[in-house]
Amino acid sequence: MNSPDGAPIERQPAVRELLREPDFLRLWLVGGCANAMRWLELLASSLFAFEITGSALAVTGVVAARQLPQLVFGAFAGAVSEAVDRKLIVMLALLVPATVSTVLATLAAVGHLALGHIVLGNLLAGTMWATEMSTRRRMVGEAAGPHRIVPAIALDSATGAATRMLGPLLGGFAFQWLGMKGAYTVTALVQFACAFALSGLTHHQMTRRLALGRIPADIAEGLRFARTRPLILLVFGVTVVTNAFAFSYQGLVAPLGLAEFHVSPALVGLLAAGEPLGALLGGAMIAAGVLRMDRRLLFAGGASLFMTMLLVVALSPSYWLALAVLIVGGFGTAGFSNMQTTLMLTEAPIEMRSRLMGIVTVGIGTGPLGVLLAGTIAREIGTRGAVFTMASLGLAATLALVLALRRR
Repeated sequence: MNSPDGAPIERQPAVRELLREPDFLRLWLVGGCANAMRWLELLASSLFAFEITGSALAVTGVVAARQLPQLVFGAFAGAVSEAVDRKLIVMLALLVPATVSTVLATLAAVGHLALGHIVLGNLLAGTMWATEMSTRRRMVGEAAGPHRIVPAIALDSATGAATRMLGPLLGGFAFQWLGMKGAYTVTALVQFACAFALSGLTHHQMTRRLALGRIPADIAEGLRFARTRPLILLVFGVTVVTNAFAFSYQGLVAPLGLAEFHVSPALVGLLAAGEPLGALLGGAMIAAGVLRMDRRLLFAGGASLFMTMLLVVALSPSYWLALAVLIVGGFGTAGFSNMQTTLMLTEAPIEMRSRLMGIVTVGIGTGPLGVLLAGTIAREIGTRGAVFTMASLGLAATLALVLALRRR
């Protein structure tokens, strides 16, 4: 029996069945712990930047330094991952940030930690983060097997949403109680432990000789292939639109809560956790097989639901209504993020998966550019106006993409 998009409808296994697979369990746990440490460091470094400069621009620069490498190196990382052992790349993506955190913790301990060190550290760690989708995320789906990709990716995505809530929470406590020395010590130890845990992973991959000069041609070959697959083009397009126009709201949560809803910083943090909470619940429902529908609808429809909820947030007269609406929007991001990976793993041939997922990473890397655009708009027409404008543009672009690719 087939679904409306032509894919076979698989019987969803229980989550505990996936967790009995040693390789999947390692990749899932390592991903959850490592992502939590990334969000912990991101908040701690932001707090440090604001504490010593008092400048929101400095905070934006620190955050961008961690995220922009996805835009710059995502496609390159995907092409490299086709040739180099992906287990080795994931190990390096743990060991390099752990080493960076060790150096920064040492500088903090001796009283020489400066903002420039933080920016450089975030750039190095962010460069390794750019390999996440084309290596570990791909391996999660492959370790689960083709018949269990949907629940496996759903569980991994739900865990990612949980880390987006817990990581910043831990970062706030770590910065307040342990300082930068303690915060970076914690992240270094956890990432070294993750690398040790991953060392026992069994990963079979057909590698080929890495030819750096061929990487641009490999990326171009992937793009040419994508042009023949409207569904892959849809993934590329909606990924750019959602990250640039929808997730840009995250940069406006603080002024939205403080200046528009007039709530405390603690409630601002709760507002920021609304969408990840909905994504966690939605991802859990997909993993359990409770929520099933056409994969294309779940992907593009999920992104559209999220942007629609952002329109309501911009118009909301009440903080609590805005929080509830963001939680509902999180169900949309659950569908979007789950199907983003699932569609690439099911639509892309195995020899092109990593490079195509690397191009998706580039789309994710447009997020910081959207944050800067949203901030510019907010300066002209206010925070609510910026959220409404960005979400409206995102909805229009998503509709245009769906209609254009549907005709193909």
